[in-house]
Amino acid sequence: MMPLAMVQPGRRVRLVAINGGRGLQSRLAAMGLAPGVEMEVVSSRLQGPFIVEAKGSRLMLGRRMVHKILVE
Repeated sequence: MMPLAMVQPGRRVRLVAINGGRGLQSRLAAMGLAPGVEMEVVSSRLQGPFIVEAKGSRLMLGRRMVHKILVE
């Protein structure tokens, strides 16, 4: 397991856990991100949002958020 922030663009991963409070977990679930969901990292630049593609949609995630999402 590793934080989503460490994944290189083009790699597919599976969400394993979210190390955050209920607010973060609810926000991610509303976007379709829950344990078991597969996603592909589209962009992970040092500046700007982190972009993933999951379930046919592209999602922009904040830098602090991607450090709390654990994937494999």
